[in-house]
Formats: sequence, structure tokens, C-alpha cells
Amino acid sequence: MHVIVGLGNPGDKYAYTKHNIGFMTVDYLADQHNIKLNKVKHKAILGEGTIAGQKVMLVKPQTFMNLSGQSVMDIMNFYKVPIQNLIVVYDDIDLAVGRIRIRPSGSSGTHNGMRNIIYLLNNQDFPRVRIGIGKQPAYMDLGDYVLTKFGEEEKPLMAEAVKNSAAAIEEIIKNGINAGMNKYNK
Repeated sequence: MHVIVGLGNPGDKYAYTKHNIGFMTVDYLADQHNIKLNKVKHKAILGEGTIAGQKVMLVKPQTFMNLSGQSVMDIMNFYKVPIQNLIVVYDDIDLAVGRIRIRPSGSSGTHNGMRNIIYLLNNQDFPRVRIGIGKQPAYMDLGDYVLTKFGEEEKPLMAEAVKNSAAAIEEIIKNGINAGMNKYNK
């Protein structure tokens, strides 16, 4: 089984903010593969189904971003999923708006949700799909920036990034992380 975790913050207040692009990607995958996100377990909203012929669990942690690792750790331990079968998709300020970058492992960078996941799993050797939201303006605090909604000019770029991220996740599941990186890291 593959566990695909989209990072975001729960609640309508945070819907469609830059920090919730991981949730949007999981929702898109659920729609594309007829997976119902209808279970509440492990401090998350979950859906189980099939992608690329493989059993998957789609996950939207409901712990707020900085505590995302609690949900991920519960799921990984309960289902005994190998670390390489965890895929996390999340926003990244170090990538231009709409760009995606796949990595097989690595640090959390400036992302507190990833920092918490890596800390609680005591492991950073799992695939991740980072979606660029661009750097915050000089006058704006990072915390405020990631909680803003996308501007009109950003919306089409982000819609394309969600589609590309979902396709990249499908590629990783079907053919492995290297295939995903070769095809989608531009």
C-alpha cells in the first residue's frame, strides 16, 4: 500500500490558501480515481482505493500543519507501511509559483509540517512532491503569506501544478521515484 499525504490546515478558513495545496492535490487525486475521502481516523480524513493498480490511502491530516506528523506517524505505524511507500505533497516557497519538484528524500527546509513528520518518523527517506507557491513579498510575514489565497494570475498556474503533481504521484506509484523525477522535474 502507498500512503499519499497532502499537507494543509483543516477548516473552511484555510481552504484554497497557499498552505493547503497538498489538500487540493489529494482532493484532485480522489476525484480522478473515484476514491471517497470519507473516513476519520488517525487524526485525518482518509480514503482508500486504487491508483495505477496499487492500493493507496489518501490522507489529509486534521491536526493543523505544524503537527501533521502525529497523523502520519499513527498511519505508518498502524498499517506497517514501508517508509518508501509514503508520498507527501506540500507547498514550497523556494519554488516559483506552479513549479513542482520531486525528491526521494531530504530535509524539511522551511516547512514546519514536513519538519514535524520527519521528526516524529525519525526518518527523512521518503518521496515528496513539492509545489511552488513563490516567496513572500518583503513586507509580509511568512506565516501570513502561506495563509493567503491564490491571486487571479496564480490560479491557472496552481490548477496546472495540482494536475502535474497528481500525475507525478501516479508515475511514482506505477514506475518508481526515479521515473517520476525524470518525467516531472524540469
